[in-house]
Amino acid sequence: MEHVASIGRFTLRWLQALGHAAYFFVDLLRFTPAALRRFSLVVTQIHAIGNRSLVIIVASGLAVGFVLALQMYYALVPYGADESLGLVVNLSLVRELGPVVTALLFAGRAGTSLTAEIGLMKAGEQLAAMELMAVDPRSRVLAPRFIGGVISMPILAVLFSAIGIIGAYVVAVLLIGVDAGSFWSVMQGRVSFVRDVGNGIVKSIAFGVVCTFVALYQGHETTATPEGVAYATTRTVVIASLAVLGLDFILTALMFSTP
Repeated sequence: MEHVASIGRFTLRWLQALGHAAYFFVDLLRFTPAALRRFSLVVTQIHAIGNRSLVIIVASGLAVGFVLALQMYYALVPYGADESLGLVVNLSLVRELGPVVTALLFAGRAGTSLTAEIGLMKAGEQLAAMELMAVDPRSRVLAPRFIGGVISMPILAVLFSAIGIIGAYVVAVLLIGVDAGSFWSVMQGRVSFVRDVGNGIVKSIAFGVVCTFVALYQGHETTATPEGVAYATTRTVVIASLAVLGLDFILTALMFSTP
């Protein structure tokens, strides 16, 4: 009976936390129109979240393109299908690697930054001071950051995929000697903008919502101590990464299950 009671208490705590997170998410959506009317705040957050993530996105995209071209070339050559290298690289990046790797990097770089920023504002009682001045911090602080993260993610994912394709071209065509015409023509003829590129963008938008929400929620609900802020940033990376991987499986099953 003691084990059953423990399981029940754990389930109740988990459901309570889930309900609180859902209420927080609805609040963010409710304050989104007000934040859009003050778009200068959103632009500032797009710069802080997106522009400052460009270095790691570009470097990672280039490295992934290099490695993907090498791996796919040695896998396709025994079957005489090296002319499909551009197609395989493109589909791998725009469908899967671009959105997922960008989201994981986003969670590690921008997500932890958002959590630490909100957590330090809470520890310094800046959020409480806003409430005393009749300024809702959810409208002034949280909603612009939420919108900025959602807008930044698909832009970063598209940039990651584009840089990855360029990196694959450098390795495949300039270093290995694959025919440039075959590399581009097969890619252009077989890649659908709506089904492949469009679904990848939809994925990245969903990942942007999840990663930004998790970061803001963990920062807002953290204990107002240095240890609490440090623990919240760790939870942000873990929860956001697991959520991205799980959501990626669901979205892939829904988007690409039919031919």
